[in-house]
Amino acid sequence: MDSHLHRRTSSIISNANSAYSAATSTRHMLSNRNSQLDPPVAPFTFNPFVSPHTDPTLLGDPSLSLSVNYLPSKFSDAVLYNGLKNRSKVFQPGLKRGGGREAFRSGEARMPRDGDEDYDGLQSSLFGKEGGRTRPRLRWNRFKWTLFVSNLLFSGYSLASTIFLLCTWFDVWKHADVVRVGNHTELTLSTIAASFGIITSVIGWAGILLNNRSFLAVYTFFLWICFGLLVIPGYLTFKRRNFNLDGKINSQWGGFGINEWLRIQNQLECCGFFSPFVEAAISQVCYSRSVLPGCKGPYLAFERFVLKRWYTVIFGLVPFQIGVIVAGLLCSNHITYRFGKGMMPKAYRLSMNSMAVIMDNYASQLAEQYGADVASEVLARSRSNLHLDVFPSDPMRPVPR
Repeated sequence: MDSHLHRRTSSIISNANSAYSAATSTRHMLSNRNSQLDPPVAPFTFNPFVSPHTDPTLLGDPSLSLSVNYLPSKFSDAVLYNGLKNRSKVFQPGLKRGGGREAFRSGEARMPRDGDEDYDGLQSSLFGKEGGRTRPRLRWNRFKWTLFVSNLLFSGYSLASTIFLLCTWFDVWKHADVVRVGNHTELTLSTIAASFGIITSVIGWAGILLNNRSFLAVYTFFLWICFGLLVIPGYLTFKRRNFNLDGKINSQWGGFGINEWLRIQNQLECCGFFSPFVEAAISQVCYSRSVLPGCKGPYLAFERFVLKRWYTVIFGLVPFQIGVIVAGLLCSNHITYRFGKGMMPKAYRLSMNSMAVIMDNYASQLAEQYGADVASEVLARSRSNLHLDVFPSDPMRPVPR
């Protein structure tokens, strides 16, 4: 029997600590009722008829949060006055419900509903009001400014590269047709890289302007793909120019057809490979007695010039691309100072069911110490002061304002 009472006393002490902060806030209520009563002090007298610790309906739900550290911040004066420190403002009774961007601002006290999640600003409308009030003025942090500047740079050279390559494809530049014939592979890969860079920058702008970490995660991953697509044509052009370009030109010219020969001859104003009698395409200016030089010399000089410019520009963009990647890796998860999705983790949320268990434990302690009448009156005053009667039975139903 002594061991049973010892175990029971230990259980009561552990549960009394979870509601100790609430007990100290009702001393003024007890003094009005009976000035000779003292606040409850552990250990309490064992009474199996009023103790809720044996009730399976109250403690059977493992998802209830009875965290002591969660209570003081949620039952402060800001809760009683609904976050309105200025008495001149209109007082609206009741705790605010739901999540959103304003749920965890300084001095705010809210209780989330079941299923409340903040999907990085996409849960509410982009315009108008949020949470029943006008949206406050937005302020960008330094991480967002870093992402903005880096993505602006990335968008700039991606767009410029795309425009330049499209002009090459549409034969806007002088001798652009020679590039389309002799460097078709490098031109195609560069166009793919520039186009994918524009797509990636658009995803980045969506994540930056919407404060969406999911978009920014995809954006950061795509930056690595853009880096790979960027260096591939740079490596090919560097390898082609610096390793036996003369032999590659000889082999390439032999693989061309008459149409490719004719296009290069018209652009470089030459005839045949060495002379009009060697691998030449007959035209109005290229025939057996033509005085035009062979195409090997002009074509070789043109390729050396173009390939050097090509890989120089690409390798010059590599440091900027690495800088954009580093900015995305370091800043994409800090687009706002909000932790995670802005909601208290579900395991630590204080729901209405959790409050019911805490208040029932508190009532049982008062009843054990002072009797059922005192406990009933204290609970009635507590519910009135905390405005718990205004909450609907359905936790998903909004609170009337």
